[in-house]
Order: sequence, then C-alpha cells, then structure tokens
Amino acid sequence: SPKKVGEDIQKATLDWKGLNVTVKLTVVNRQATVSMIPSSSSLIMKALNEPVRDRKKVKNVVHNGNLTLDQVIEIARAMRDRSMAKALSGTVKEILGTCNSIGCTVNGDSPRDVQSGIDDGEITIPDE
Repeated sequence: SPKKVGEDIQKATLDWKGLNVTVKLTVVNRQATVSMIPSSSSLIMKALNEPVRDRKKVKNVVHNGNLTLDQVIEIARAMRDRSMAKALSGTVKEILGTCNSIGCTVNGDSPRDVQSGIDDGEITIPDE
C-alpha cells in the first residue's frame, strides 16, 4: 500500500534528515523494498556534520565547513561504482568538484587547489 511504502522510505532515510537523497524502489511481486542511492553532494554534506536544517524554513545555507582529504577519499570510494573515472584519483577529483560547488574547503584549502595538486602529482591518491 502507498502508506506502507511512504513509511518504509521514511525509515530508510532517517539518518539523512534535511538532505536531498535519491531513493530506489525495487518492487518484487507487489512488495516494495527501499534502497538509498546517496549522491556525492549529500555524502559531502553528511561528512560536514552540519546541524539538521528544516528545508521548508531555512534557505540558501552556506556550507563553509572543512573536510579532510581522507574523508573525500572515503566518499569517492562510496561513489566509485557510479563514477565515470578510470582511477580512484579521478573519482576523488569529481568529489572535489562537488565540494567546490557546495562551497566547503578540503584540508583548509580550496578544492580547486587540491585538484591541481593531484594533477601535478604533489598529492597522491591511493589506487583503490
């Protein structure tokens, strides 16, 4: 029933309160199961550990937190299967681009600087 599906989605997304997440519904003989497909931006916002916001009231939130490079690599590992990149370093750079558009910093630097550091070989990313 639609009501039960709504409750299942709510249960599955409890720890993502106040964030946009994609939910995948798999229906097998009229029984719907809910699975989460977190986007890179929602994973980053979760890693920033910001207080829960009420999306209806609070608008244009500035995400000016700071992530460590290790957190970014963890997020990249979670997103690895959905990334278009050949190596993990490419996925890390995709996540850094998302960090840039969200507006948070990585290791205190702008994500753009970290990306160029990866390109120049100053920052090494583990293979997998």
